[in-house]
Amino acid sequence: MNWHAVRAIYLFEMARTKRTLLQSVLAPVITTSLYFVVFGAAIGARIPEVEGVSYGAFIVPGLIMLNLLTQSVSNASFGIFFPKFSRTIYEILSAPVSHFEIVLSYVGAAASKAVILSLIILATATFFVPLRIEHPLWMVGFLLLTAVSFSLLGFILGIWADNFEKLQLVPLLIITPLTFLGGSFYSIDMLPAAWRTLSLFNPVVYLVSGFRWSFYGTADVAVGVSLAMALLFLAVFVGVATWMLRTGYRLKP
Repeated sequence: MNWHAVRAIYLFEMARTKRTLLQSVLAPVITTSLYFVVFGAAIGARIPEVEGVSYGAFIVPGLIMLNLLTQSVSNASFGIFFPKFSRTIYEILSAPVSHFEIVLSYVGAAASKAVILSLIILATATFFVPLRIEHPLWMVGFLLLTAVSFSLLGFILGIWADNFEKLQLVPLLIITPLTFLGGSFYSIDMLPAAWRTLSLFNPVVYLVSGFRWSFYGTADVAVGVSLAMALLFLAVFVGVATWMLRTGYRLKP
């Protein structure tokens, strides 16, 4: 294992966040604050509690998961796509670095940035609503598992995409809608029976539900099922990424 190469790529990707601090950190924090103002104040006045939790506090895990999914995918996809686009990836491919080490460094950096931003959003939320975390280890586990899984998905998208339009296709048309419809701002138990059954086919429901359980001990689905789904995502994305590496699928521009 060439740890020097992994460290170099990892630190380079982390340094990119410092160069785009307003876009990478400040913008998501401001957006989350606006969600609290709009949803927490306006809708929260009409829905005082959900499952014994104030509405403002109830949406915090959903907001964190929304940012975690989008940031994990976007950071990892752009991280590997831009070297392909600028053709600087030849420098990496010609270096004594294996494909596994490339994935480890890019996915590790994307997951790290997503987790750091999620923790910043969690800290920001404490200024708006009172929070409690009943199962902190489970919270960290779901956070890391989701960040790594969807950073792998972003890496896969970055290899698959051959232009910027395709790079934004999945996050905008699939990830974000599924997250909004995955119980981020409501409990699926509040839906009619038919819509609740349909919601169970949304994979993001299980991530949001498990993550919310780690905060308040309430969930739309059993926490064991949520954990199993999170592990399934990780296994599937690892399998696809492994296949891409073995076949050299679109790694070169």
